[in-house]
Amino acid sequence: MQAVAYDAFGAAPRLRELPDPSPGPDGAVVRVEATGVCRSDWHGWQGHDSDIRAFPHVPGHEFAGTVEAVGARVARWRPGDRVTAPFACGCGRCPSCAAGDQQVCEAQTQPGFTHWGSFAEYVTVEAADVNLVRVPDAMAYPAAAALGCRFATAFRAVTVRGRVAAGQWVAVHGCGGVGLSAVMIAAAAGARVLAVDVAPQALALARRCGASAVLDAALHDDVAAAVRDATGGGAHLSLDALGSPATARASVASLRRRGRHVQVGLLPPAAGRTDLPMDRVIAYELEILGSHGMPAHAYPALLELVRAGTLRPDLLISRVLPLSAGPGALTEMRGPGMTMLEPHAS
Repeated sequence: MQAVAYDAFGAAPRLRELPDPSPGPDGAVVRVEATGVCRSDWHGWQGHDSDIRAFPHVPGHEFAGTVEAVGARVARWRPGDRVTAPFACGCGRCPSCAAGDQQVCEAQTQPGFTHWGSFAEYVTVEAADVNLVRVPDAMAYPAAAALGCRFATAFRAVTVRGRVAAGQWVAVHGCGGVGLSAVMIAAAAGARVLAVDVAPQALALARRCGASAVLDAALHDDVAAAVRDATGGGAHLSLDALGSPATARASVASLRRRGRHVQVGLLPPAAGRTDLPMDRVIAYELEILGSHGMPAHAYPALLELVRAGTLRPDLLISRVLPLSAGPGALTEMRGPGMTMLEPHAS
């Protein structure tokens, strides 16, 4: 198969021929029709993820396509089925999976990290009956691919972990793919959304996604104070969708009393220690929450909102490129919105 791979952390990725994958007894091989270029892929390429231990390595964890082959023990899927999968795949056997919490499975697998990913013509998904998600016939593959990581991650972070409610103020720090998804989802829930970023293009896109107000963080020495002023005392819910010590601290400090902070953006050790204002957490009775993707069984509620047109992940896609453009897309990580690759595009 054709795939984008690199031979060491930080080494130049390139398009090359690699062996076609085959499914394990419980797994499936998916023919990749679209795959997203996510900041997590960049972190992996830079060596910030300890799950990548062998080279050459193929990145990519946010994809949609059709089932190509299944293992002997797979019961729910057959070749030709249109599917996506959450980036954090559960084993289906541990206590967390038994409780329905596959997103924190003790033995989880992640395409593009624990094994070769979706910057390729084909990718494997383990425990297919647990992890594959059926994609409606009417949904285009690039939009469906967005549901594998950034959009689904934002959906659970806002609605389940963040418990968004109509009329509340929601601050979103960082308007990349997951941040813009969070803006759209919170706005669709009736919240008033304040989008925070340093890029005017990202803030303009946040307005198109439903943000009630935007804040250019580059213009403020104290971003948290500016958020509190803009929201009349602080956000009820605030998300760090970028993942940096500065945005995490600002998100917590921008909350009103009894507010909720959800950490969505990755905070790799290379970014340095993240010190949160725990004195404020105590005094204001704030909640500090993490959010790590969404299990496959929780997708129907999201898919119904997409089917109804309430949520439009397709509007967040800014570029659709062939697989040959994957090396540059990974290393540059430029522009607002989501970049998608189409491995089988002619």
